[in-house]
Amino acid sequence: MSKRDYYEILGVGKSASADEIKKAYRQLAIKYHPDKNPGDKEAEDKFKEAAEAYEVLSNEEKRRRYDQFGHAGMGGASSGGQGGGFSMDDIFSQFGDIFGGGFGGGFGGGGQRGRRVNRGSNLRVKVKVTLEEVATGVEKKIKVAKAISCDKCSGSGAASGSAPTTCPTCKGSGQVTRVMNTMLGQMHTAAPCPTCTGEGTTITDKCKSCHGDGVVRGEEVITIPVPPGVHEGIQLSVNGKGNAGPRGGVPGDLIVVIEEQEHELFTRDGNNLFFEQHISFIDAALGCSVDIPTLDAKARVKIDSGTQSGKMLRLKGKGLPDINGYHKGDLLINVQVWTPKHLSSEEKKTLEKLRESDNFKPKPGTKDKSFFDRMKEYFD
Repeated sequence: MSKRDYYEILGVGKSASADEIKKAYRQLAIKYHPDKNPGDKEAEDKFKEAAEAYEVLSNEEKRRRYDQFGHAGMGGASSGGQGGGFSMDDIFSQFGDIFGGGFGGGFGGGGQRGRRVNRGSNLRVKVKVTLEEVATGVEKKIKVAKAISCDKCSGSGAASGSAPTTCPTCKGSGQVTRVMNTMLGQMHTAAPCPTCTGEGTTITDKCKSCHGDGVVRGEEVITIPVPPGVHEGIQLSVNGKGNAGPRGGVPGDLIVVIEEQEHELFTRDGNNLFFEQHISFIDAALGCSVDIPTLDAKARVKIDSGTQSGKMLRLKGKGLPDINGYHKGDLLINVQVWTPKHLSSEEKKTLEKLRESDNFKPKPGTKDKSFFDRMKEYFD
């Protein structure tokens, strides 16, 4: 099933401001919130779908990448169908403040709304790809050193046999309310609880392995789906594969920067590929057929008699795919007539006889385009 456009999901235009996107998401989140639609699977899917759209469009970098490349540019982020990249806990942890005072941070969990969410930091890695991999897309498996959840305490930060306890100061809400008397009457202000720093729980007996952090240094083998048509410097995002969040928090993202390896035969320009084919001046004069390599096979190409050095031939659709899947580029063949540097006595005599032949004297016609004309034709 193809993924719906994120702007369509939120019901906003592509020029919508950050405030308009936030407002649209809040309206959908309230409409499809599980507290209002208990047991309604369709409402739950729409709730997750809206959260996925907001997660991308509310982030300036991700929105720019989505506007340029569509869903393909999001890499492995939010894969698995509409809203499939999020659990309910992820949504409430990341976007609970969007819901305002009407709903809690979970299924009927109104007391959770003020808690601070521990989020792991993002990681950035570089991945090298070949032109062949760019043409077809590829899955890369890499080992990443990162913060992972502590297996001794299951990420809670509490020692074995104990558990985090509800903060006695804020009673688990993560917030404390202060009342100030002003000229206009009493003013209520909320602030993160100083005892638990907004988490809602405290740890009295800390895990000796992670010292109460809930995370330790480790490694993870991560599969990164690289879509066809990527290019040097493009960034893909894999949700939830960054550093683990402290004490059961939300993990960060893995940002993948693409590095394109230089190819021994082809030069890339956008979605087009360039290849230089050398032929002898005899083949140029008489004409010939040559095998031209492509990214997936060889193509037999006819060189017409009288071909001049610098002539450009085009193999349509033999370049690289557009990352949005709209079209494929071409393979452009630059024919170069090769002149031998060393000749035998017999070869020199043969050529000397031809030197005075009228056919061997340069006579460029109006149809023979200059180098600059050819370049202008192919790059305009």
